[in-house]
Amino acid sequence: MIKAIFNQFAGNTGGALALLFSAAALEALGDSCFQSGLHRSTGLDRAWYAIGGALALILYGVVVNVAPWKFAKLLGIYVVFFFVVAQTLAWLRFGELPTRPMLIGGSLIIAGGAIICWGR
Repeated sequence: MIKAIFNQFAGNTGGALALLFSAAALEALGDSCFQSGLHRSTGLDRAWYAIGGALALILYGVVVNVAPWKFAKLLGIYVVFFFVVAQTLAWLRFGELPTRPMLIGGSLIIAGGAIICWGR
């Protein structure tokens, strides 16, 4: 049943983009939880971050793989979403502002994603 819902949702552009954005958010959140657990916490907090990170990454795997799309083409836009979400999380959770090289490289990621997604 869940697979059928994902298939229907991924069948239109808006739904596919929402799923890819959700997957990118889950992956970046899971990675940031592990970052917090390994480098910014101690004791029981470390375990909670690891559990939260693992759950987010499991959900990411389900969301990104359950829909029957041409993943190679949509990977371009996924990488853009992941970059934007990861930079936003780095800023909000860890106070890391993007540097000039990060912004320049990020603009290349966004341009590359657009070429992969909409190029012919």
